[in-house]
Amino acid sequence: MIRNPTIDAMMNRRSVRKYTRERPSDEVVETIVRAGMQAPFASQLHSVLLSDRPKSPFGAPLWFTICVDLHKLERFMKIRGWERVTNDLAMLMFGIQDTAYLAENMVIAAESLGMGSCFLGESPFLADRVAKEFELPPRVMPLVGLVMGFPAEDNPPRPRYPIECSFFRGKYPALSDGDIQAAMKAMDEGYLAQDYYRKAKAKIPLEDGKAETFTYDDYSWTEHISRKWGQWYRTPDDLLEQFRLRGFELPGRNVDEPRS
Repeated sequence: MIRNPTIDAMMNRRSVRKYTRERPSDEVVETIVRAGMQAPFASQLHSVLLSDRPKSPFGAPLWFTICVDLHKLERFMKIRGWERVTNDLAMLMFGIQDTAYLAENMVIAAESLGMGSCFLGESPFLADRVAKEFELPPRVMPLVGLVMGFPAEDNPPRPRYPIECSFFRGKYPALSDGDIQAAMKAMDEGYLAQDYYRKAKAKIPLEDGKAETFTYDDYSWTEHISRKWGQWYRTPDDLLEQFRLRGFELPGRNVDEPRS
């Protein structure tokens, strides 16, 4: 594999959950955000907010909330004499793309400056609360939180799927159970070798009265992820309500369907 400083920074990237108290300068912050804004975009449907709260997750000195922002677009369209007719679902898809590209550029920029970061995925589920804190106008939707700072820990990069399980030439192959199991093994053995879940005390409890059969000797990534998406967020109703409160109208559940 070809190596250079940019690729090394990307390959060595890992989530950081312990930070020094050193606060990056305003110049560093603006450099990171400006590098984020230079990412590819469809319509620059993004905004970046920096919290001034005294406490942040993991004690990070910087806590960004990165938003899908249709407010600015619709303002300048109005000045141009246009009214948006594209539906909200399509606009959100483009906005999520813009916002995700910006967020990743910010992470790479921070890594290149010797900093670490950690994404926080709960922002859309707390959108109304975030909107009140930052006085967001309608049509601005928090997508992801991102904390940053200088690391006070030195963990190895986390495992990834083998490339043959993610990179396909020409067409998507017919993956056998053996192919999937090989990818599972690579992920699980990688996390177990780092003793990741034991150190983090991060075992997800089983619901619905299921008996626990795993210990930290064999509890690893594929079981952890399976417990997340096999137990959580059974309906989209709460998330759709957060979008509605932010001024986005999306298809909801059928009123005749029972809630689960």
